Amino acid sequence: MYLPRALQDRWFDASQQFPVLLLTGPRQVGKTTLLRHAVDAERRYVTLDDPVLRGMANEEPALFLQRFPAPVLIDEIQYAPALLPYLKMAVDTERRPGAFWLTGSQQFHLMRGVSETLAGRIAIVHLLGFSNRERHQLPLDVPPLLPTPEMLTEREKSAAETSLSRVYEDIFRGSFPSLVAGPVTDRDLFYSSYLQTYLERDVRDLAQVGNEAAFVRFLRACAARTGQLLNLSELARDTGVQVNTAKSWLSILQTSFQVFLLQPYHTNLSKRLIKTPKLYFLDTGLCAYLTQWSSPETLEAGAMSGAIFETYVLSELLKSWWHRMQAPEIYYYRDKDGREIDFLLVKDGTLFPLEVKRSASPHRDWTQVFSSLRRFSQPVGHGGVVCLYPQLLPLTADATAVPVGLI
Repeated sequence: MYLPRALQDRWFDASQQFPVLLLTGPRQVGKTTLLRHAVDAERRYVTLDDPVLRGMANEEPALFLQRFPAPVLIDEIQYAPALLPYLKMAVDTERRPGAFWLTGSQQFHLMRGVSETLAGRIAIVHLLGFSNRERHQLPLDVPPLLPTPEMLTEREKSAAETSLSRVYEDIFRGSFPSLVAGPVTDRDLFYSSYLQTYLERDVRDLAQVGNEAAFVRFLRACAARTGQLLNLSELARDTGVQVNTAKSWLSILQTSFQVFLLQPYHTNLSKRLIKTPKLYFLDTGLCAYLTQWSSPETLEAGAMSGAIFETYVLSELLKSWWHRMQAPEIYYYRDKDGREIDFLLVKDGTLFPLEVKRSASPHRDWTQVFSSLRRFSQPVGHGGVVCLYPQLLPLTADATAVPVGLI
């Protein structure tokens, strides 16, 4: 079953403006499905998973583009870096919007090639698994989330159900299309196979990981620390590797869209702020699998319940922006006095604070930490507290309790 993606209409808009579009994201989140669903009869489709075509693209890139002229959709472009300069020449010759649609699963290698050859000619778009709105088939034509009263009221008109059981079922299952809308019902088998494919393809393509078992331990250790401050020394010690190795492996996880490092908000004038990033998994289902929770109920009642709920909220925030082809300016705030704000969105110079609480009983006290933002010279906008309360509820004149189903 094909479920519409929020990205599709924006993709068509961008295709009228840029000659090359690149869709990046983790494996198996529906990049190819989305674009093949969107193509018309004129556009050819070619995948570089085919070793014969991959060899042609790398060894005879000019011949490859003669064989597959624009408009064309080229899948898994990371396998043919030699093709990028020839795409540039083709683009500069024809200057045709939407000539080349590309997909790829490895951000670092792709970005390096793109920056050297296709700068100014390409729109780069990120796709993750199904968002809350996509998986529950809710209206998708909504702006990225900011906790302003107007935006929250508009989004509430088409919000998903906010209940503890439904939210943790979504968290436990994860957002991969095969599990949400596809034929796969065995969640554990899916993630076991996904992990093996990830190790065999992305990891071995990105780095020579000599000790695969240690890398899996590292991956599990990162999953167990989702929502926490990054501590590379601790990760290295628990995995039994050197800190430099842990740093390299963390870069692999970022490059292949498995984890996201949320940077702290600080200014040069704010010496008392924590400046260490926080580590988040981008798919909660994979995170729960790696940490060996056996059901939504045990996950909800367990020690990771709050951290994985916060992870889910961050993932949904990123999707609300990335799937509308916008880049969020998002941070967390924490000072050395222990005051912390889970997420801080910055838009047009205004700070919008967001707290996350795994509770259905809103309290005004949840918003007290927002006052710590007064130390900055920037204006502070309306804040929100994402929680399990079923409807919008004003907490103060400047903050609202936000049901998690609304994001």
